[in-house]
Amino acid sequence: MSTTTGPRSRMPNPIPFVPEMAEVAGGLHKVLENGAIPSTTIALLQLRAGQLLGSTYFTIRETGTLRRAGESEERITAVATWQDATCFTTPERVALELVEAVLTPNPSGERVPDSLYAKASACYDAKALWTLVMAIAHIGFFAPAALIAKPIPGMPPGRNYTD
Repeated sequence: MSTTTGPRSRMPNPIPFVPEMAEVAGGLHKVLENGAIPSTTIALLQLRAGQLLGSTYFTIRETGTLRRAGESEERITAVATWQDATCFTTPERVALELVEAVLTPNPSGERVPDSLYAKASACYDAKALWTLVMAIAHIGFFAPAALIAKPIPGMPPGRNYTD
């Protein structure tokens, strides 16, 4: 029985129950660190994903990542309203638009229309675009854990679940 009195997760650490998850997660992390996309861009799109999913865990994690990387509060805060914010580069804007398109239902057509793909492929070569796709897939992989198991926000992996 745990004696933790602070913030708690709903579920315990998944690794003892599904150790294969660590291998899949490790592979995704390795792709994100391949250098094809700036780590800041990945953190910006993952922050936006956390906002769209309503995940406090992702939002706090990526805000912290961006702060540690030296990003301004203006840029971190403006992720929520990136469409009219002037502080993002064109490739960052495309990454934010892409993650938003993937995670937001579009009842009147494709989520990622050809025009958005054309913008993305104009900013990113094939390796970088696949890395961007995997950055979005990374969020998709961990979204159920973040929303159902509710790891403790602000805690590092491995210490973000209570027993």
